[in-house]
Amino acid sequence: MITHPDKILFPDDGITKGELASYYEAIAPVMLPHLRRRPITMERYHRGIGAPGFFQKDVSKGFPEWLVRVEVPKHGGTVHHPIANDTRSLLWLANQNSITIHVWPSRTPNLYNPDICIFDLDPSNEDAPGILRKAALNLRDLLEEFGLPSWIKTSGSKGFHIAVPLDGKSDFGTVARFAQGVAKVLVNRDPENLTQEFMKVDRGGRILVDTGRNGYSATFAATYTVRAKPGAPVSAPCTWLELERGEVGPKTFTLRTMAQRISTVGDLWADMLRKKRSLKRPLDRLKTLSAAG
Repeated sequence: MITHPDKILFPDDGITKGELASYYEAIAPVMLPHLRRRPITMERYHRGIGAPGFFQKDVSKGFPEWLVRVEVPKHGGTVHHPIANDTRSLLWLANQNSITIHVWPSRTPNLYNPDICIFDLDPSNEDAPGILRKAALNLRDLLEEFGLPSWIKTSGSKGFHIAVPLDGKSDFGTVARFAQGVAKVLVNRDPENLTQEFMKVDRGGRILVDTGRNGYSATFAATYTVRAKPGAPVSAPCTWLELERGEVGPKTFTLRTMAQRISTVGDLWADMLRKKRSLKRPLDRLKTLSAAG
């Protein structure tokens, strides 16, 4: 049961808590395969996005007995992350005013072995969509040089997320080093537009190729999650052809347009779950590229 379903969460759009819950209930069939068994961090907005929200990792009280949780170690203690394996868990998250669901790149019980590698293209500004589009396509092409197919989704914020499915045999350190190495090659090929400098003051207006989503306990915006921004944009899969044609941007898809989107294209990331790759050969290839400068 959703309490206070009439609560306004997106004041400029009139989107209520009830509408958010209805979205997650409707999207569950395509969202859950990407979400199951991943530790979750909730991004909660009790007073809607017009007021500050907060992140919550630990769920130690106030949860139903049926909610699956996973206990993970942290410095000086443990954290009990919620897990969403079914629709009622998604609805419980929505009932906590959790607009955005952030997830680990690994799943229980193999928490130390990610099954996905995420590259987050984060532009310093949103005034050059062509440069952002070119960066995403160049990253796709570079990953193909490593023999790795990639999938793309809108971030629902400023950029795009490019994902590589993994076989879960590499640990976080290995995946992080690989991602950082790939990003370095990509930046070296286009230093005028790309950077690995995390601080905005050091970016010089360039796009950050962020690989920080690939560390232990790091998170990324879950596939099909709503972002806490005006218009309720969704972090949704798109095709490389749509990107090439300039038909999609980071905020193209929204809570209110996703039903039509899914009815038209289905889950564009469904195949990704069946095409997991090893990093053994790509790591060897990366060493060769790095040695060549």
